[in-house]
Amino acid sequence: MSLLPLKQLMEECMNCTKCPLHNVRNNVVFGEGNLRSKIMFIGEGPGRDEDIQGRPFVGKAGQLLNKMIEAIDLKREDVYIANIVKCRPPNNRVPLQNEVDACLPYLRNQVAIIAPKIIVCLGATAAKAIIDKNFKITVMRGKWIERKGVKIIATYHPAALLRDPEKKYPAWEDFKSIKNELEKV
Repeated sequence: MSLLPLKQLMEECMNCTKCPLHNVRNNVVFGEGNLRSKIMFIGEGPGRDEDIQGRPFVGKAGQLLNKMIEAIDLKREDVYIANIVKCRPPNNRVPLQNEVDACLPYLRNQVAIIAPKIIVCLGATAAKAIIDKNFKITVMRGKWIERKGVKIIATYHPAALLRDPEKKYPAWEDFKSIKNELEKV
């Protein structure tokens, strides 16, 4: 897939039938936010609320993500938010590799168009798709890597923080590091 203008890319994505998830979606959740943002947050895929509204991170995890973004002196409208897969996997299961592979060209185009200086992978699924297929979130989160001039970090997904509050402190440390890095770009 070559680089397309965002509107054309979004239209193509909205009509996608490249994997079986299109059969069970209510809405494609393409992504949203500031098209000139220096920072892009990438999650796993839409949940129930996102599938209903067609917007990323609008449920309880999204509300927590908004607070995390605000804690580093940004607003949701300052950043761009997307997911690895654009359609909700049944019962919020982890996306299958063929589903990830079908959606990655859309995400790569989004990244190329937005051209963030920082990418934050929210959770292991995003980190495995973007950083390394063998990524272990409990071991490798909070460590910066650089690819093609873009700084990339992974932290816990906000849904994981809701399930396990013990992870909130390490996630806060990651977000402080993100804020520090953002001040440099």
